[in-house]
Amino acid sequence: METKNIMIVGVGGQGSLLASKLLGRVLLDKGYDVKVSEVHGMSQRGGSVVTYVRFGDKVYSPIIDKGQADFIVSFELLEAARWTEYLKKDGRIVTNTQQVNPMPVITGAAAYPGHLDQKMTEAGIQIDAFDALKLAEEAGSSKAVNIVLMGRLSRYFPEIPEEEWRAAIEKSVPAKFLEMNQRAFTLGRAS
Repeated sequence: METKNIMIVGVGGQGSLLASKLLGRVLLDKGYDVKVSEVHGMSQRGGSVVTYVRFGDKVYSPIIDKGQADFIVSFELLEAARWTEYLKKDGRIVTNTQQVNPMPVITGAAAYPGHLDQKMTEAGIQIDAFDALKLAEEAGSSKAVNIVLMGRLSRYFPEIPEEEWRAAIEKSVPAKFLEMNQRAFTLGRAS
């Protein structure tokens, strides 16, 4: 199998590490060779972060080059737009429509760009944009955006049965949060 590449991008503290670990676990359990990079970026300070997940028959490096990502999973619209040059021509962005203001916007030095999802679509990018924060809150916690996004991403992997995703969630989250995360996965997958 040809190596597939998934980037998980967002802002520090949004749960991208758990999302990448969950995705890596699902793919490993499916029998793929998987490489997951560490989180790169200002993860402790609300800055831009990225994690790479690569899988296939044999994967030699965890790094994804520009123009190589099959999927970009984004926790936030500006981060989705920031990483588009890494997307393959036929790749897809799965993104939360939430907007997290970067420091230049907070300080008033810049404005948050408007209509980013529309601009990416007009640029020919396949984008699946939805309000993952609303679904996470519906599941029981705004912190479950990462699992909502994994639920949505799972729709693009018909070869991996839903119960295998759910088993990976069970192995990845503390028992006291399991029911809420399973709800978040269901809402992301079904929306």
